[in-house]
Parts: sequence; structure tokens; C-alpha cells
Amino acid sequence: METRRSNNNRRKSSTFRGGVREQTQCRFCRRGEKYVDYKDIDTLARLLTNRGKIYSRKRSGNCAGCQRKVKRAIKRARYMALLPFST
Repeated sequence: METRRSNNNRRKSSTFRGGVREQTQCRFCRRGEKYVDYKDIDTLARLLTNRGKIYSRKRSGNCAGCQRKVKRAIKRARYMALLPFST
């Protein structure tokens, strides 16, 4: 009879580490901004890749509501020729 510990038990115990991850807020919620301004090019440019694509929520750290506001603001800024559609 073979007595061997399963790898499943080891993996589960090593990944938990006994703590709860701290919840962080997105940059717009931290500042208390209700509106993402399409004229604020510096902030919006940080949320774009060098090719002009919008970063995902996971990459940018925005919450769902603010990510929708950012998307709308970037599209407005592109329409007004403040940001490029692509490079």
C-alpha cells in the first residue's frame, strides 16, 4: 500500500496564506470624481496603450462604472481630435 500525500492539499494551503486581500479603489473613486472629463488629456492618455487601445479594467485598476465613464470620455476626445484613434 502506497502512502503518499496528494499535491492538491499542499497547493491549497500554500495559496491561501491566511489573509484577505485588501480592497483598493480606482483612481477616480479615490478622488471623488463624479465625471471623467474628456478634456483632461493627461489622465486619459495614461489609460491608453502606445497603439491607442484602451486598457482593460484589470490593467487600469478602474471600477466598472468609472471604466464606462473613461471609455465614453476617450471616445469623445477622439471625436474632438484631442486623442488619436491609432498611431
